[in-house]
Amino acid sequence: MVLNECLYVNHSRNTNSLQDDVLQGLLRPPRSLPAKYFYDERGSLLFDQICETDEYYPTRIEAELLDNYAHKIIQLAQPQHILEFGSGTSRKTHHLILACERLGVECEYLPFDVCEEMLHKVRDEFQHQYQWLDVQPLVGDYTAGLDYLHRPDGKTLYVFLGSSIGNFNQAEAQAFIDDVSSCMQSGDSLLLGCDRVKDEKILHNAYNDASGVTRDFNLNLLNVLNRELDADFELERFRHKAVYNSADQRIEMYLVSKHKQEINLNEIGETLQLDDGEPILTEVSHKYSYQQAESLLTDAGLHILRHIEPENAWFSLVLASKP
Repeated sequence: MVLNECLYVNHSRNTNSLQDDVLQGLLRPPRSLPAKYFYDERGSLLFDQICETDEYYPTRIEAELLDNYAHKIIQLAQPQHILEFGSGTSRKTHHLILACERLGVECEYLPFDVCEEMLHKVRDEFQHQYQWLDVQPLVGDYTAGLDYLHRPDGKTLYVFLGSSIGNFNQAEAQAFIDDVSSCMQSGDSLLLGCDRVKDEKILHNAYNDASGVTRDFNLNLLNVLNRELDADFELERFRHKAVYNSADQRIEMYLVSKHKQEINLNEIGETLQLDDGEPILTEVSHKYSYQQAESLLTDAGLHILRHIEPENAWFSLVLASKP
């Protein structure tokens, strides 16, 4: 068995570094940071634990849909390659690989993620479990443009699961799907997971689990800042807050300062001063209607092959092809 080394995907447009985002978003109100900084190795593992909580329905429902429909998805897509954006621990991708195995569809798996350590773990796990499967990890930021994305020969199923599309605002979401569409060849497919608009209480509970894993995931962002910027955030001086903004159809997640405090960011020679109760926006998660989920794909020139949803319509898996 050959253990493929990671391929690095170069940026095709300028993107902010962590230092840039801190200088532009954190040092002046309203304070914010992009959600991509959650996903160091510990953050990725914590998110995996979030997916196990009773309250966090998206992963459970998406996994059930994949379990029931992966066979049909693979039959429709007939992929020689499966390329997954923001693959993380790749826990749900097993459904697609197992469907390939059962249908006798030989394919290559290309997990694409910003965390190289996690990609090594996924590569080793998948190549141990599926000895027939070739795994080629891709390291990079999929929000930085896809001009230099490794494009394999043969039909490719592009995968963007976990309702990660919700972390973009509407313009950013459309721009990303447009980017993916521009990478696709005729006959390629895209499988998109979208969380749907639903009762506010259900949404609130999903991001405020009783066991506090989402709280720990949110607070871990401060560990990232401490490590990368030689900062001195004290986690116990912040609290987790997640609320649903019904006007914008999105969950907003914050870290809220419990006290008036001063934090040193030694790597960039800056000091952050926070008031008691001052929030830092760390993530948004947009929720989609049935029509909005399809429009993301059709507006990018793709053709809807299948729209899969559970009886309660809480989640969508949408499979679309490049004409």
